[in-house]
Amino acid sequence: MNEKITKTEAEWKAQLTPQQYHVLREKGTERAGTGAYAHSHDAGVYRCAGCGQELFEAEAKFESGTGWPSLFTALPNTVATETDRKFFRKRTEVLCARCDGHLGHVFEDGPPPTGLRYCMNSATLTLERKD
Repeated sequence: MNEKITKTEAEWKAQLTPQQYHVLREKGTERAGTGAYAHSHDAGVYRCAGCGQELFEAEAKFESGTGWPSLFTALPNTVATETDRKFFRKRTEVLCARCDGHLGHVFEDGPPPTGLRYCMNSATLTLERKD
């Protein structure tokens, strides 16, 4: 894992779009089906939009029918999780391990081999495409 990145809220606001800031720093979400990568099938590597850390190989992406990019595994040591008790339910929040940006949530209803569904917000990701 790369060294931790910390910035002031003013620095984050200057670097990120309003949507990226809302999701990554304020733990918001984008509406289902509106994100740039919701239905993308391009090859490559998804990186954190906040700090550029590689997070997911595009080959791990699958169609979950949720309207958000869904992946069955993250690259080793790139994400962290925390318990999220918002909205009167318990979920597992996924954060970038390098900048602590909120990426989305992970659920245990994904496909083999992991059985996990990393439900990510497109606003938190950039795709480094491969030909």
